[in-house]
Amino acid sequence: MADELVSVRYLVDDVDAALAFYTTHLGFTELTDFSPAFADVVRGNLRLLLSGPASSAGRVLPDGRRPAAGGWNRIHLIVDDIEAETSRLRDGGVSFRSDIVTGPGGRQIVLDDPSGNPVELFQPAGRGR
Repeated sequence: MADELVSVRYLVDDVDAALAFYTTHLGFTELTDFSPAFADVVRGNLRLLLSGPASSAGRVLPDGRRPAAGGWNRIHLIVDDIEAETSRLRDGGVSFRSDIVTGPGGRQIVLDDPSGNPVELFQPAGRGR
């Protein structure tokens, strides 16, 4: 199974909150839960590693910096109807960084997980409405 998955690590402030967010709102399935340090979830071929402050990925670096959540690099999830997904997530209390943006390849919107990590929903041009 590991050879079939692409793994992305997100640093999170609260592993339990991140695990609930991804499984409740974005259709991921829990693989393992070693809270409060680590959990991982899967959706299709994407394995998302949720590493909390107590995980090895959250340790202070030799130069004194501490890895932190957030930034703008993000996972990219394809959806069929971006307006319906956005409405469903807003109704569920999810916070968005942007409004829906239309470009030549399709439409996108960026939302935040509970730790401020961005997730992009993308509807390719010609898909859905």
